[in-house]
Amino acid sequence: MRRALPLLGALVLLAGCGTGGKAPSTADPANGKKLFLSSNAQCAACHVLADAGSKGTVGPNLDDAFAGDRAQGFKESRIENVVLDQIREANPPMPKNLVSGAKRRDVAAYVAATAAKPGKDTGLLASAVAAPGAGKPAVEKAGKLSIAANAAGQLAYETNKAAATAGPVTVEMPNMSGVGHNLALETGEGAATPKGTKIGATPIISKGVAKVSVTLKPGTYTFFCEVPGHRQAGMYGTLTVK
Repeated sequence: MRRALPLLGALVLLAGCGTGGKAPSTADPANGKKLFLSSNAQCAACHVLADAGSKGTVGPNLDDAFAGDRAQGFKESRIENVVLDQIREANPPMPKNLVSGAKRRDVAAYVAATAAKPGKDTGLLASAVAAPGAGKPAVEKAGKLSIAANAAGQLAYETNKAAATAGPVTVEMPNMSGVGHNLALETGEGAATPKGTKIGATPIISKGVAKVSVTLKPGTYTFFCEVPGHRQAGMYGTLTVK
C-alpha cells in the first residue's frame, strides 16, 4: 500500500492569490466532500479538516491554513482558486492532479465552503456522506466478532462501536472496498491517537475477509486501521468487553 499523500503542497495565502480565474459555478461541494473522504483521494488521511472529521498530519491543517482568509472576509471563490492551483501544481510528495477535471473543482469547492468555518453542514452537504461508523454496533456471537470496512471506500468501518464477552474471540474484517485496510486492537480508548498496547491485528487486504484471534479481558479497547493515515482520517472505533 503506497503512503498516503497530502492534498496540498505549500499553501499560498496572500490576498489575490490563485491563478485559476473565477471559481467554476458548476462545482459540486457535496461530491467534493465524498471525494475528500474517499480512500482513493486520500485527502482525509493527510489533512485536518473539522467538517470532515479528519485528523491527518502529513499535510497542512486546512482549518488553520484558511482561518486568516476567512477572518478577513475573503470570498470562497478566492479560497477555491487557491486549492485548485495547489492541486494542479502540487509539490512532492503529493503528485499533481491527484484529482482532476470536475473532481478537482468539486474538492476545491468543498474545502472552500468548510475550512475554518464553524457550524454543521446544511443542505446537500449535510447528507453527502454517512457519518463515519454510523452503522449498528457490532456484537460478538459465539466467539466471533465481525467489523466490516466501509464498502463504499470511505476511510471508516461500517460501525465505530462493538461489544464482546471476555475470553477468546476471533475478529473478522470483511472488506469489499478494493482499498487496503486491516483491523488492529489495542487496550484503552485511544481514538485517533494511539494510547494503549497493541494486542493483535489482521493482515492488510483490499478484498475478502481478514481475521485475527485474541483473548480479551473485561475493559475498553480501540480497533483501528494500521494503513498510514487511515486511523487519523477516522478509521477507528471502541470495543467494550464485559
